[in-house]
Amino acid sequence: MQGDDAILTVTLADSAAGLRLDRALAEALPDLSRERVKTLIKGGRVADTRGTVLWDPAAKAAAPATLEVRVPTPAPAHNVAQDLDLVIAYEDEHLIVVDKPAGMVVHPAAGNLDGTMVNALLHHCAGQLSGIGGVARPGIVHRIDKDTSGLIVAAKHDKAHEGLAKQFAAHSIDRRYLAIATGRPMPANGTVEAALGRSPTNRKKMAVVAAGRGKHAVTHYRTIEPLRGATVVECRLETGRTHQVRVHMAHIGHPLVGDPVYGRTRKPLSDVLKARGFERQALHAAHLGFIHPVTGKRIALDSDLPADMRELIDELRV
Repeated sequence: MQGDDAILTVTLADSAAGLRLDRALAEALPDLSRERVKTLIKGGRVADTRGTVLWDPAAKAAAPATLEVRVPTPAPAHNVAQDLDLVIAYEDEHLIVVDKPAGMVVHPAAGNLDGTMVNALLHHCAGQLSGIGGVARPGIVHRIDKDTSGLIVAAKHDKAHEGLAKQFAAHSIDRRYLAIATGRPMPANGTVEAALGRSPTNRKKMAVVAAGRGKHAVTHYRTIEPLRGATVVECRLETGRTHQVRVHMAHIGHPLVGDPVYGRTRKPLSDVLKARGFERQALHAAHLGFIHPVTGKRIALDSDLPADMRELIDELRV
């Protein structure tokens, strides 16, 4: 030990010669994911026996060679474990899929320091969550908004996290949302392809921006059922950007019912929402499909609409 670091002495075999340094070290240290090794290298925590720091994860490994890797001891998580109700859609020793209720924040942040899904997961999983997101976001691979309900996956260890993150980056995760949009989209089925970035007038909001200024974003929508003044639509994400469904539907003139940020619900629909106490965007993460990052099996999960959206649809049926 040196300070707060554990010193690992690693001997690279002849077979590692010519491999990327991060790959060679990850293969020699099976308890560390490649992403974790890459972070350690970039942080100046890998050196040769002469004390020369190796900074580049992509550099070719020299072998045979002996390297020292300084791994910081885990900082105590400042998030507290809380015994909160969770609806579990799927769970094994590698990952967990939660059916999150509207109103639950995914991870602690300013203004929401406890009562979050992470607090509940720390209790349910006895702290066994991946560390790639740091102590602030243990296990969190992706997020959905506080007032969006539905399916969200979390990883119990780094290798599961890394495998899921690769699928999200490759846009191979099957994510489908059910939403109640204002008006009647025309055409009834279509694709919105519009880059998203921070709004130039309000940094707390996302907006459609010029292609070179934001992130590529694609949403495929289809009409499920026309309602009075609204439409139930399914939105399939080809990409997964912040507020993507909400911004894209508003962009084509059909913001989500109840959306306090990207839409304004007009009378008589607003009267219905007020009478029902419906105060959130009508958005539900209804389907989640992915390849299990450890077993390789296809996982496909569905979540029923929550009562508030289901009852609103019943009232608005033509």
